[in-house]
Amino acid sequence: MPRTDFPMKANLPKREPEILAFWQSIGLYEQVQKRTSGRPQFILHDGPPYANGHIHLGTSLNKILKDFIVKFYSLAGHDAPYVPGWDTHGLPIEQQAIKDLGIDRHSADLLEFRRHCREYALKFVGIQKEEFKRLGVRGDWDRPYLTLDPEYEAVQIGIFGSMAEKGYIYKGLKPVYWCADCETALAEAEVEYQDHRSPSIYVKFPIIDAKGRFETRNSYVVIWTTTPWTLPANLAVAVNPTFTYVLVRVGEDLYLVAKELCKQFLEVLGASDCKVEKQFLGSELEGIKYISPLNGRECPVILGDHVTLEQGTGCVHTAPGHGLEDYEVGVKYGLPILSPVDSQGRFTDEVKDFAGMPLEKANRPICEALERQGQLLHFDFIQHQYPHCWRCKSPVFFRATEQWFASVQGFRQEALQAIRKVKWIPAWGEERISKMMEDRSDWCISRQRVWGVPIPIFYCQSCGEEIINRETISHLQQLFKDYGSDIWFAKTASELLPPGFTCPKCGSREFNKEKDTMDVWFDSGSSHAAVLKTRPELRWPADLYLEGSDQHRGWFNSSLSTSVATSGQAPYRAVLTHGYVVDEQGRKMSKSLGNGIDPMDVVEQMGADVLRLWVASADYRRDVAASPGIMRQMVEAYRKIRNTCRFLLGNLYDFDPQKDRVEYGQLQEIDKWALLRLHKLITRVTKAYEDYEFHVVYHAVHRFCVTDMSAFYLDIIKDRLYTTLADSQERRAAQTVLYDVIHALVRMLAPILAFTTEEIWQHLRRSKDPVSIQLTDWPKPKPEYIDQDLEERWNSVLELREHVSRAIEQAKEAHAITNALQARVDLYPLGNQGRWLELGGEGLATVFIVSKVVIHSPSEVAPEGSYFADDLGVGIVVSLAEGEKCERCWLTSETVGTDPEYASLCQRCAGVVKAYERRIVEAASGEAR
Repeated sequence: MPRTDFPMKANLPKREPEILAFWQSIGLYEQVQKRTSGRPQFILHDGPPYANGHIHLGTSLNKILKDFIVKFYSLAGHDAPYVPGWDTHGLPIEQQAIKDLGIDRHSADLLEFRRHCREYALKFVGIQKEEFKRLGVRGDWDRPYLTLDPEYEAVQIGIFGSMAEKGYIYKGLKPVYWCADCETALAEAEVEYQDHRSPSIYVKFPIIDAKGRFETRNSYVVIWTTTPWTLPANLAVAVNPTFTYVLVRVGEDLYLVAKELCKQFLEVLGASDCKVEKQFLGSELEGIKYISPLNGRECPVILGDHVTLEQGTGCVHTAPGHGLEDYEVGVKYGLPILSPVDSQGRFTDEVKDFAGMPLEKANRPICEALERQGQLLHFDFIQHQYPHCWRCKSPVFFRATEQWFASVQGFRQEALQAIRKVKWIPAWGEERISKMMEDRSDWCISRQRVWGVPIPIFYCQSCGEEIINRETISHLQQLFKDYGSDIWFAKTASELLPPGFTCPKCGSREFNKEKDTMDVWFDSGSSHAAVLKTRPELRWPADLYLEGSDQHRGWFNSSLSTSVATSGQAPYRAVLTHGYVVDEQGRKMSKSLGNGIDPMDVVEQMGADVLRLWVASADYRRDVAASPGIMRQMVEAYRKIRNTCRFLLGNLYDFDPQKDRVEYGQLQEIDKWALLRLHKLITRVTKAYEDYEFHVVYHAVHRFCVTDMSAFYLDIIKDRLYTTLADSQERRAAQTVLYDVIHALVRMLAPILAFTTEEIWQHLRRSKDPVSIQLTDWPKPKPEYIDQDLEERWNSVLELREHVSRAIEQAKEAHAITNALQARVDLYPLGNQGRWLELGGEGLATVFIVSKVVIHSPSEVAPEGSYFADDLGVGIVVSLAEGEKCERCWLTSETVGTDPEYASLCQRCAGVVKAYERRIVEAASGEAR
């Protein structure tokens, strides 16, 4: 039998693993899915984290948020399966395998190397799985999806084939982001911008043919660049056709620059003696020829709308092999795509003076060469944002190579239409991803790596025809499904093609196969089809994707692209984003700053529920702050919620709702007020969960526990709970409320405090109740309990109580009393406007937790020196109550000693004790008979 006798002890690090074992023993995920089968579905599709290290605080934030949502929906009447997944291919895994195992990927056997990568990925899938489970995240952990699964890979190449069939896949020579350290092309989503120190140079290019517009002797077109290493590949200078350009004389030389940037340029030169000789529209300069300084080519001035006046000279050095805009304008003018740089970021033999030199070391020698030629006008450095590889953190560069691309242009408008049909949370997400889709260039999907899904394309050895069609893809899908993508590397092209296959163009039977693998964003971007469309418990499209805000250009974007390209629709109905985890100063967490927090350290020291409460407490749509101090604050907040629940449980030990429950009409007014507050809380919390506003849940529940319950209602009813007969209607009425409150609270907190609510439930549940809190139903608000008149009256009582508390504190300071239970409170209302008057003195004494309250008539004037509540129009006098202190209830009463049998008790307590004694005697005589 599974263990269910969890003691309510606040030792989370010890208790939580026991609860995890309990969930495991009862097969909790399967039980939840069985219970919710047939209900309306809510599908949250999990974005796959990389399986290349331990989880961090950001990963924990993401997974816990997803867990909140899934658990809420399964409690609130939905079938909400959660299938976790992992991204298991690509550069991050390959790099770690090389680093950890000391492998040389250039000399290693391909299949052996892939085996090491697989083992490394699966190792961290296992590690991260246990870490996520330790956080209390419920999911189908025995059947997650992995991008290395053969079935997944088969679907992925099917998507690739479908896109190719529609004409969206092509091979082209164009510049892409390139990492020399990783020796591979990168997609835009794999590039991050960091501060970088670069040269800032102005260079003059000698004009040799001005088309008769001006004298060419000593005439130069001036460019500015921060990448001197690209100058050997210069093939043109671009000017904007609508800008005005001037030919300005400085000494003997004439410099062609944009008019609006001329002053700034002259200041850089330190030139004072200068004169504008002529001016032209940019469109008039098209076709002018100059000599490129480092390659000696005769090059043209061309027109380009991408030229701006933000910085430089308005004349843009153009190297079509090293920049996307350069490439696009170069294609327009028929320029060659020159890229004299190899895969390791070194100049090739095409650059004779710098061949073999790494680019990062070439900038200074190139500048020195320009200076020797008299063409370097100015040299400086600039600190700016520069693209870096997201994995190795090295600076990247544009390099023109033959790559496979997905033509975003082919489905851009469909994607923009699909975006408008999705609910974006926050709403700015729509504009952000729309802008990215509008501006996005074609997607470079090939990678020069080994560990990944191969690009399933063959080449005819005879005619060079590229072969990808339904027949080849369908055949490969079955092979991948049966053997995994390793078969691509293990078999020859002929063995991978359908039997008897011949080139559709020339009839040849000899083929080669593509060596590149797919971008990992294509892997994860295929998950909507590989998971949602193949798992019977799921459906497509998903109701929700939830990831960090960086995924607008990552997984949200790649998923959208593959889905729209193949089906014309987005793969999700709503997209929710969260911010980054930062420290208290708003700085991103990093090892170098030493401000990181290991989530597993928090779990082991404070408990996973404290970490989960931290997630709930933050407005995660912005960046989320974390620090040891913040975590300690969460421990205190957790303690207050837990202590409230312990009090509720501790006073229900003898309450049987089947026979002890008191009907609503027989409850005291303060009990009805407590239920009113509870059901307003249920309404608010339910809406907050539906709106994914978990910080609203946290603050509402915390305030209810601390303010409405602990500081008010529970404090007041202690007298009833502890001093009246155990089965008295007064006590049973209070217990009825406590029972309803704890049953609602434990369900509302179940998505957030997964472990603590399970502990509570095991104390609360009866034999016929579900074995776990996660198998119960969401509480429903009762409109009949929301009594506006009652609420207004008790708002008045609460306001009066605040003033009385202040008056009591003043009386303590004046040494009139030592504690509130000694107090008599006299109230002098100016009129009958106080709605609290209806409770009378006895009711108010209970509310104020004092011994006596006397309400004077409006004609009586409060004594001089009274505490006066101006906003309520009432005077308050606190004095020592008449009588003696009752040893049992501690109230001061004039009835203490009136019963000779119990001289130290008040009349009420004496009566209760006598009643208990009678019952004992009756029970004893019944046993004797």
